[in-house]
Order: sequence, then C-alpha cells, then structure tokens
Amino acid sequence: MSDTSTIDDNQKQPEQASDHVSGRTWAAFIVMAFGMFMAILDIQIVASALTDIQAGISASADEIAWVQTSYLIAEVIMIPLSGILARILSTRVMFSISATLFTLCSALCATATNIDQMIVYRALQGFMSGGMVPAVFAVAFTAFPPSKRATVIPVVGLVATLAPTIGPTVGGYLVDAFSWHWLFLINVVPGILVAIGAWMLIDFDKPDFSIFRHFDWVGLFSMALFLGSLEYFLEEGNKDNWFQSETIRYVFAAMVIGAIIFFYRSFTTRYPVVDLRAFRDFNFSIGSIFSFSIGIGLYGLVYLFPLYMANIRGYDALMIGETMFVTGAAMMITAPISGILSNKLDPRVMMAIGLGLFAFSTWQMTHITAEWDYWELFWPQALRGVALMMSMIPVSNIALGTLPPQDVKNASGLFNLTRNLGGAVGLAIINTMLTSRDDFHYDRLAASVDAASHTTQEWLEMVGGLLSSQGLDGDKAAIYQLSRIVSEQAWLLAYIDVFDILTVLFAVLTVCIILVRKPQGDGGDMAH
Repeated sequence: MSDTSTIDDNQKQPEQASDHVSGRTWAAFIVMAFGMFMAILDIQIVASALTDIQAGISASADEIAWVQTSYLIAEVIMIPLSGILARILSTRVMFSISATLFTLCSALCATATNIDQMIVYRALQGFMSGGMVPAVFAVAFTAFPPSKRATVIPVVGLVATLAPTIGPTVGGYLVDAFSWHWLFLINVVPGILVAIGAWMLIDFDKPDFSIFRHFDWVGLFSMALFLGSLEYFLEEGNKDNWFQSETIRYVFAAMVIGAIIFFYRSFTTRYPVVDLRAFRDFNFSIGSIFSFSIGIGLYGLVYLFPLYMANIRGYDALMIGETMFVTGAAMMITAPISGILSNKLDPRVMMAIGLGLFAFSTWQMTHITAEWDYWELFWPQALRGVALMMSMIPVSNIALGTLPPQDVKNASGLFNLTRNLGGAVGLAIINTMLTSRDDFHYDRLAASVDAASHTTQEWLEMVGGLLSSQGLDGDKAAIYQLSRIVSEQAWLLAYIDVFDILTVLFAVLTVCIILVRKPQGDGGDMAH
C-alpha cells in the first residue's frame, strides 16, 4: 500500500510542476494555430469565387470543381499520415516543412494559367495543409497540462470551425476588391512568418529516425489509394450518376482494394503507417463518431447556405460572404464562453447543448421560403455558430483528452480525418438528396399545374397578356415563367427536405450523448 502511495505521489509531482507553461510554448502554439487557420481556410476560400477562377484559367464547368476536389483528396491522404511523419521527423521539422511548401504552393496557384497547373498546385497545397492541422490538436493535448486546456482547446476548436465558415466571406471580399489571384497570394507573407516562427519556436519532441527503417510503404500506398478513391467517389459520384458511370465503378473497385490492403496491413504489421489502436479507447471511438457528424454539419451548411443565396436570392460572392459572416461572428463571441464552461460543465452536458442548438438551427431552416433575406437567415446562422463552438470543444476533449501522450499524435490525425470525411460524406449525401428530391418535387408540382387546369390557364393568360404588352411573345414567355417558378419551388422543397434530415440527425445525436462515458476528472481536466 505504501509503495502505491509513493508511486502516486511521484506521478503527481511532475504533473503539478508541469502546470507552468513557458512563453515559448505559448508562442509556438499561437504560430501553429495560425498555420492551421490558413490551411483550413483554403478549403473554402475559393467556394464563392469558382466562377472567377474558371474565367481566369479558361476552365469548363466540370473542370473547375477540381480546384476543390484535388485539395480535399490530397489533404485527406496526408492527415492520417502526419502522425507517423511527426514522430519520425519531429513536430518542428514536420510543421516547418509543411508550412514552407504550403506557402510555395499557394504562390504557384496564383500563377496558374490553365486548369492542369491549378489542379497540380492545389493538390500539393492540400497535401501540405494536411501536415499542419493534426499537429495543432496533438500539441494542445501533449504540450499543455489539463489545467490549461480550457484556454487552448477553445482556440483549436475556434480555428477548426471558424476557418471553413468564413472562407466564403474572405474569398468574396478578396475577389471583389482585387482579383481571384489574391485568394492564394494572401497566404504568402503570413505563410513565410509561420514557417520561420515554427522553426524557431517549436521544441516539443525529438525525431525518431529508427521508425523510418520499419516504414510500411505498402500500407502508405494502399492508404493513399483507399482515401484518395473514397474522396473522389464521394465528390464526383453524384455528378456522374454514381454507378452508371464506368469511371465511378473503377474508382469504387480501387477504393475497396485499397481499403482491404490498408486495414490488413494496419492490423498485422508491427509498425503500421496509421495505428488504428486508438479506436480501442471507447471515448475516442465515440468522439470520432461525433466528430464525423459535426463534419457533416460544418461543411454541409457552409455549402448549403451559399447555394440558397446564389440560386434563389441571386446574391454575388461579396453578398454571400457578408451574410455568412454571422456564423463566424457568433463563434468568436462564443469561444471564450465555451472555454469557461468547459471547466465547469460535464463535457457531455456541453455537447448536448451544442448538438441540441444545431438541431434547432436546422429545424428553423425547414421553414425557409424564397423571400428569406439577411435577417431571416440571421438566427439560424448565429445559432449554428454557437452550436459549433459548444460541440467542438467537448468532443475534442472526449476523444483526445483521455489518451496516453504517446498516442495523441497518431490519434489526432485520425480524429481530424473523421471530421473531413464527415464533410465529404455529408456533401455527397446532400447533393444526391437535392438532385433526387428536386426531380420528385418538380414532377409533383408540374402535375398540379397541368395545362388543362382552369387556374393554370387563367394564370398563363394573365401573365401572357402582361408580357405581350412589353413586346414579347406572351404565350412562350408565360410558359417559361411558369416553368421557372415550378423549378424554383421544387428546388426549395428539396432544400427543406435536406434540412429535415439534418434536424433528425442532430436530434438523435443529442439523445445519444447518454452513451458517452464521463471522462475522468472534472470540467476541462480529463487526463488520466
């Protein structure tokens, strides 16, 4: 009994001593958080300016989508790989190289003159961004004691959710004030400063080159094949009508083969390229499921709101950006409050509040009409911002806060991967639903405005007469106008269907909080 007490005392003393965090550590964390912000921002910064880029590099409508897709595919491959690379090279070398090459690729994107160059540069940029994002999560849980997590985790959560949310806003302003080239040039000076700061300040660990001798190259290539094919399948499937496309069938086959080899190597190789053992931890597994779901809400709604504003309201990039900023402002206001609450509330209660607010904000959107403007969209967006901050902080604590320090680097890569995959899966489902439900509602509405209907005939005659007085072919113009109204209403009803599903998803997740085990410790202190 006395031996145990001695061991416990010895374990507690270093922990108490380690409560002090040096200024250099804080400075390094801030530099890394800023690098992470740049990396995540670049996923969505082009979202509101794709048409400008398309015109600038003379790309087709199908080709321009690859400005987004190439970035996401490369990033998804790098995120889980970053854990083992950080162990081999050290966090300092890994992050500095990633920041330097990310900055270089950003500058190259601004010089692209055709779609092929842009795809290559964006893929390299995305690959390098995947080396920065998980490192910040890992450092938050390894370089800081539990007593400091109420400060650092809100910063990480804010960056991870704010950056993609305000991406369209920043993109809209840059294109309106300058040109599409500045979507990428804006990274150059901050990127250089981040790379220099990372090299000078980061000193959390040492390289372990012995791991490289056992590096699982088969696992690496099979993981790249699996994740790259999966991202392509999800991004392009709906556009190509899923399995009716020969390309999609080949990509799906490649995904399955890559997955089989990757998972076999992960469970049988002594030094797997991605160690999946973190999923043995119940809280990490359940936290990853919630992270996946938050990814659906985060990236899905960043996609859906601008779609409504462009398709129904006719907003330009700047107007979309200004309207979307409501969510970002709500997140910035909520971040310090969430940090305080994370020290006082059971993280499960905090998550329930966040997910419940998410469900309520999506439920509000099920009442949308074609007349909704800035103020009608204000509260659903503001509540979404609050919900994201209230959800992201506790889910990070639940997933990563109870793992041994030596497992956090690898686990943070997996944790970030679940959020990105949630976004990719969510977007694929949302696009598929919008397409299928739009067709369903259009057929139903078209049947109700049949030309034989007396009401329809009266409407066509009235509108046709008004348009004829303006020198137009009244009959044709009236039919076109009716078709446009039906199309708009069908799309709006499909849009509402998507929000119905999202509301159910987040309501169910709120109830499922009861399955989560309470982490050890109180509030923000959840270390073993």
